[in-house]
Amino acid sequence: MPPSNPTPPDAAPSNVTPLRRTSERVLDAALVSFASRGYEGTSLDGLAANLGVRKQTILHYFRSKEGLLDAVLARAVGDLAAEIDAALVRSGRGWHRIETVVRATFRLAAMRPELVGFVREVGRLGEPFTEHLMNAMEPLLERAASFLSAEVADGHLANHDPRHLLLQAYAAVVGAATEVEVLRSVGLEPTVRLLVRRRRELMRELEATLRPTIRPRPSAADGADSDEGAGSLAQ
Repeated sequence: MPPSNPTPPDAAPSNVTPLRRTSERVLDAALVSFASRGYEGTSLDGLAANLGVRKQTILHYFRSKEGLLDAVLARAVGDLAAEIDAALVRSGRGWHRIETVVRATFRLAAMRPELVGFVREVGRLGEPFTEHLMNAMEPLLERAASFLSAEVADGHLANHDPRHLLLQAYAAVVGAATEVEVLRSVGLEPTVRLLVRRRRELMRELEATLRPTIRPRPSAADGADSDEGAGSLAQ
C-alpha cells in the first residue's frame, strides 16, 4: 500500500533541507508572472519549465491554477500585514501612526512592486477573484478601520469614514507603483524621489482630512522622528 502522504515529484528527500522549498519557489514565480503577464498569460506548463520541475509538482501543492492564485494572494496579503504590523510597533498614536503606516506601505511597493501589480491584476479579473481578494483583505481592513475609529473617538484624528480613507490610500499606492512599472517598461529606472513625492502627496491629502481642529496634548510616544528624506523610503 502506498504511503498516505507520498513525496511530491521533484521534492527533496525529507532528510535534506533545501535552500528554498519547491512550493515557495512556485509561489514566488507565480507572483511575478501573474503581476507581469496577467492571469490568462500565465501557464502552469510555463511556470514548471522555468522552475525546472514538472507541472504535476505544482498541481501536487496547489491543485489548480486558481488554487495557485489563491495561495499567492494569501501570501501577498500576509506580507503586507507583516510589514504594517512591524511599522506599528515603531509608531506612536494619531497622525504619527498614520504616517508610519503609509511610509511602510510605500516602502514595500518600492521594494516589491510585483505585489502591487499582482493585487491590481486580481482586481482586474473580476468575480470570483475580487471576492477572494476582499476575503483575504478583510481582516486587515477591519483592523485598520477599528484603529481609525478608535483614534477618532480619542480625539487624535478628525471624524471621517475609515473605509473611504483606506480606499483613498490604496488608490494612491497602486497608482504610484503603476507609474514605477510603466517607467521600467520603457527602460527608465524610477528614482526613489518619485515615490517619495507620491507619498507626500497622499500624506498632504490625508492630513487635510484627518488632522483634528484642536490637537490633543502629544504623548511621549508621539515624539518619534518623522524625517521625510528620500533615503528614508528604503529604511
